[in-house]
Amino acid sequence: MKLRVLCASVVIAMTASAMASEVKLPNVKIFATGGTISGGSASKTDTTKYQDGQFNVDALINALPDIKTIANVTGEQVVNVSSEDVDSPTLLKLSAAINRSLEDPNIQGAVVTHGTDTLEETAFFLDLTVNSQKPVVVTGSMRPATAISADGPMNLMEAVSLAGNKNSMNRGVLVAMNDRIGSAAFTTKTNSTTPDTFKATEQGYLGTFIGVDPKFYYPPVKPTGQPHFSIDKVTSLPRVDIIYSYQDFDDVLIKASIRNGAKGIVMDGTGNGDVPKRAMKTLEAAMKKGIPVIFASRTGSGYVTSPKSSEGIGSGYYNAQKSRILLMLSLANGDDLNKIKTYFEK
Repeated sequence: MKLRVLCASVVIAMTASAMASEVKLPNVKIFATGGTISGGSASKTDTTKYQDGQFNVDALINALPDIKTIANVTGEQVVNVSSEDVDSPTLLKLSAAINRSLEDPNIQGAVVTHGTDTLEETAFFLDLTVNSQKPVVVTGSMRPATAISADGPMNLMEAVSLAGNKNSMNRGVLVAMNDRIGSAAFTTKTNSTTPDTFKATEQGYLGTFIGVDPKFYYPPVKPTGQPHFSIDKVTSLPRVDIIYSYQDFDDVLIKASIRNGAKGIVMDGTGNGDVPKRAMKTLEAAMKKGIPVIFASRTGSGYVTSPKSSEGIGSGYYNAQKSRILLMLSLANGDDLNKIKTYFEK
């Protein structure tokens, strides 16, 4: 009798082992760029004066042994910097690396770890330049790895789960932060220090997480009229400056921008992209010379229309920082003003 029970136990164990081996986990590649998620401090309550880039991608992965239960994960360290130091060459390098990786049929998705200050800019750049239906998920953290209740580990687990999920396909680049799933086209950082900072005021979230399982509110969809740019032959991006408007604003910064080689300007204007008349004259002169000017709004949300009295282009639903990304890629693509205008108006 004991022998029968023992044999039965062995059969059950072997069957369970065989079933487990049949479950194929998705292959997800993590591209690390640094930021708070890789930051550290001597104080466990320090959430503002820590040092970015203290841990590399292997350390992030090894700190999460449970990540192996949701995906086969590999990592590549692209850079290890604060996100304010991410520049155009880094964006081109990162996008090219992700495009190459997703061409591999064995890779189901990609994750990018990034500092939160400019996370939305990188996510939007990737949204416009990654040529794949596979999921690309950008994540980070608001608290460094050494802090009490650090949010990075859970954000990374959720991002990997999202990137390996078939329901994430054909949605463009996604942002996974604080149990929320957002679109890279519209998600922006709205608070300087709190974990619930990433939101899309007008458009809302695409979904949420229960544990690490993504739950979508809608079927796959991408933003209306959003273009795509090939960067295969792009070695550099043209200079585009963002200039902030305010009371007493004049044309000094506009002239300085043009003098220093700006090929395009984004005005972060008041209200519906408004700029004082004393500055508009200089902007109009620049536009006549072929320098496109995008008028965005410092209000944080809303649709910005094109000025009635000039050749300026309203930013539509894009904020100033995303307008800059789109304008840089448009200029690098050789698009004329009429074509550029359609990108923003759609």
